[in-house]
Amino acid sequence: IEIYRLHVDCKVTSRFAHTVITSKIVNRANETREATFEVELPKTAFITNFSMSIDGKVYPGIIKEKASAQQEYDTAVSQGQSAGLVKITGRKLEQFQVSVSTAASSKVTFELTYEELLKRQLGKFELLIKVRPKQLVKHFQIDVHIFEPQGISFLETDSTFMTNELTEALTKVQSETKAHILFKPTVDQQKINPELDETLLNGDFIVRYDVKRGATAGDVQIVNGYFVHYFAPSEMPVFPKNIIFVIDRSGSMAGRKIEQTRDALLKILQDLRPEDHFGFITFNNKVAEWKSSLLQATADNVESAAGFVETISASGGTDINSALLTAVSVLAKGESLPERSVSMIILLTDGQPTSGESSVEVIQENAQKAVHGKYALFCLGFGFDVSYKFLEKMALSNGGVARRIYENADATLQLQGFYQEVATPILMKIQMQYPENAVEGLTKNNFKLFFEGSEIIVSGKISKELDLLPVEIKAQSHVSDLTLKEEANVKEKEQVFQNQSYIFGNFIERLWAYLTIQQLLEKGISAQEEDQKTLEAQALELSLRYSFVTPLTSMVVTKPAGQQQTELANKPTEAG
Repeated sequence: IEIYRLHVDCKVTSRFAHTVITSKIVNRANETREATFEVELPKTAFITNFSMSIDGKVYPGIIKEKASAQQEYDTAVSQGQSAGLVKITGRKLEQFQVSVSTAASSKVTFELTYEELLKRQLGKFELLIKVRPKQLVKHFQIDVHIFEPQGISFLETDSTFMTNELTEALTKVQSETKAHILFKPTVDQQKINPELDETLLNGDFIVRYDVKRGATAGDVQIVNGYFVHYFAPSEMPVFPKNIIFVIDRSGSMAGRKIEQTRDALLKILQDLRPEDHFGFITFNNKVAEWKSSLLQATADNVESAAGFVETISASGGTDINSALLTAVSVLAKGESLPERSVSMIILLTDGQPTSGESSVEVIQENAQKAVHGKYALFCLGFGFDVSYKFLEKMALSNGGVARRIYENADATLQLQGFYQEVATPILMKIQMQYPENAVEGLTKNNFKLFFEGSEIIVSGKISKELDLLPVEIKAQSHVSDLTLKEEANVKEKEQVFQNQSYIFGNFIERLWAYLTIQQLLEKGISAQEEDQKTLEAQALELSLRYSFVTPLTSMVVTKPAGQQQTELANKPTEAG
């Protein structure tokens, strides 16, 4: 089975990435063989299309509601269910894999399309393309086109498999608003060495970039009546933080995990700003406070904290409930804390609650009552023995996010990296406002906190003829209350994308649908059961209308007669 052509074609238009992977395979044997198409795509992406073309006959994947697809499938497969076509394969990736038996000298073309909205983290967008053909490919190419009307401020490519020879196969062309990256290695350039038919191409191909920003109320873009509004201010004074680290030191943390946690905390201590206040709570079946109140991050206090961190050791059970409630009470009695400051709790745990209150529902409820919208709660789950669902619900209900920390050599860096993302809050209580009578289907437009290096995105539909779309942003900065205003000229904005040849026409509408689905699913995690059903119904309707494989839909892939007829592609989730 020879892959004679493998093309990755990616168009990024104003952060929205549309990737098509085409693989052409021929069976060079003189008997029937299994042809496999295997693609790793980002977890944040939704598959939107798949087809197989076998000797000219096309077999498309059809996206349906998950429940009805599953029923159909179970009927077709009386001997129980096969593994499904998509599974999580790493921190950032999931794998789509389909096999079809191919007659001698038959040709098969596989084509998979997926879309995602790139998320700005620590000042840049990252497009990740996984490359793993497992054989030399005669026509191999990765084609990335980027169009950012705001202008591209920097662009870099990075890869885990580059050699000097392969670098020659990489070209970058860049103008003010556009970039084209082409990676097209010959068969000889792909070889590990000239004698062996083994490929070097195995790993990540990454494009990172950022856009230029004026010091205004962000940037509005409009296509076919849908708008998107990007807002990412920078160089603003940073809010002092009141931050309390709640660290699991139960028996399961013993060994490498607690060592990595100590190393990360020592580095994070060095990164605290002098005006920050901080504290530590460690817990197993008992809860221990380092100090009974938060201390300012002076050189002396940081040094004394470092001494404490080095003594943290692991044994015993896990009382998450008491630890969180203690953290809240320490924050609540912080009298001398700066008036305009941001309070947050960072919980790190590697297991289920085993001591004290063990019902996750009760812990969630207690946490929400205690936090009462005043602080942001971030939950870091170390490894795979945690109930990620529990941590995610608790974080999202309390203005934070959950993150999995993988048990690898770089866990220390993962913990530090997470801290970096929340280390510089520069705005709070952000309200993005638009004329109510002229805009509908608005995505989330109120945000608790904005951290330097990230980006706020709001999208919606302009519901009536407007010449100007007025936008207004209200927020609190460390020094004052801000109001930023801007008017977007609808005709001029529509013009920007009119004559761009490689843009798919309704990309802002699809961006709006993608963002809305993501937010409905996220809202569903922390909602009550009745609300959850309503949110899921809305997300399902959009997933079907825009053909996205989301956790609520399935793609049914039908194969030629004589083979296992239908297979399902479902979207796996981090919470399993």
